[in-house]
Amino acid sequence: MAEIFPRVSMFRLGWRGVKLSRKVTNAAASAQTRRRYSTDACERDRSLFGLLFDIDGVLVRGRTPIPAAKQCFRNLVDSDGRYKVPVVFVTNAGNSLRETKAEQLSHLLEVEVSADQVVLSHSPLRVFTQFHDLCVLVSGQGPVVEVAHNVGFKNVVTIDMLRDANPLLDVVDHNRRPKDMNPPSKDLPPIDAVILFGEPVRWETNIQLITDVLLTNGRPGNPVTSLHYPHIPVLACNMDLLWMAEAKNPRFGHGMFLVCLESIYKKITGCELKYEALIGKPSIVTYNYAELLIRKQAEQLGWTRPVERLYAIGDNPMADIYGANLYNRYLKAMDRTRAQVQAQGGSSSQVTGDLQCEASDDAKRSGRVMVGGSFDHRLPEGCSSILVCTGVYNHNHQDLPSDPEQTVTEQQIFHGHRDFRFDPSLTQPSFVVHDVQDGVELVFQLEGWSLQ
Repeated sequence: MAEIFPRVSMFRLGWRGVKLSRKVTNAAASAQTRRRYSTDACERDRSLFGLLFDIDGVLVRGRTPIPAAKQCFRNLVDSDGRYKVPVVFVTNAGNSLRETKAEQLSHLLEVEVSADQVVLSHSPLRVFTQFHDLCVLVSGQGPVVEVAHNVGFKNVVTIDMLRDANPLLDVVDHNRRPKDMNPPSKDLPPIDAVILFGEPVRWETNIQLITDVLLTNGRPGNPVTSLHYPHIPVLACNMDLLWMAEAKNPRFGHGMFLVCLESIYKKITGCELKYEALIGKPSIVTYNYAELLIRKQAEQLGWTRPVERLYAIGDNPMADIYGANLYNRYLKAMDRTRAQVQAQGGSSSQVTGDLQCEASDDAKRSGRVMVGGSFDHRLPEGCSSILVCTGVYNHNHQDLPSDPEQTVTEQQIFHGHRDFRFDPSLTQPSFVVHDVQDGVELVFQLEGWSLQ
């Protein structure tokens, strides 16, 4: 008889951690992490934490809610619909506005979700103000112009606008080729940067026109006379190679589109495509932005002490788990560096510079790591990762590495982005649970809180 996978598994000692029944596991977890705070203690005596939820594969599959999600969120709010702890939804989806995603979640989960609780893959672009006044080409689907304006860009050109202005550029689909031999072209301002929001509908059109823009230094109607390198800035959101919808197997994500674009650019030029910023999970900048929203919610709840811990619940080891563990490493490094600098009589600005350098080692040019924050407030002491089995990761089909020192070729294929330094240990979650409800129940037990 096949071994029944436990509802909750502890992996503090690696992937070969003992598989326990739900009851025994919860008892062990409670004994291991029991806090000195009682459930009925007031806020000043109780441990404070926040929750980061992935959406696809954790709360929904496509447009269908995962059954455990509704019950989970009924427990997370009180009788007045007020959240018991700060909650932020962190998704690599980016084909909508935050307000639209919040409305969808409110309907699906049957609880109130505000736009200030949602981090989409492009949300941190708000802090990249140095690009907001430039003329940018945007790629993706959905209301890309509205999304671009919403995060701060003022001068936006879409792929369709570029195609309309230069009809001879898009000729892969014979049915879309211009009927006139010499169709008129229209003037567009030179493009200063490229913003990749998410996977487009017509990959061949977007790859062709983006490549034209890069090869011509932002003037795709001109002939290529020499290689412009480095090329104009490229900022990419959402690096997910795969994501989980209603199909039985994962679907291609924007990360797959980036692989194609990078490969074609290198094949043509012999040079690597360079990114000014990589945004979305597992980038540190995304988690810092989510922490900013957690902090604001804690203030709205009336909490007077900083949030001590974050718990990130996701279904993708290469995005959700890798990102949460990377952010946990960053938080630990930040705490060490702060202590060292302060012990030497240094300033907060020196701490900021030191940590930005350290973070950039983990994620190539992942953007400003101190999003909306300063070192005057106290960041969480850590971020624990919780892997659910309802999405990309399925325990019946996948084995996870038992030894974090083994290389990717020995254990698994690295699905993360090309520019991220792969560390197999970062794919190991703090906990593995069956679904999101089990994950939240575990967190509340670990923290000594009641869900009743």
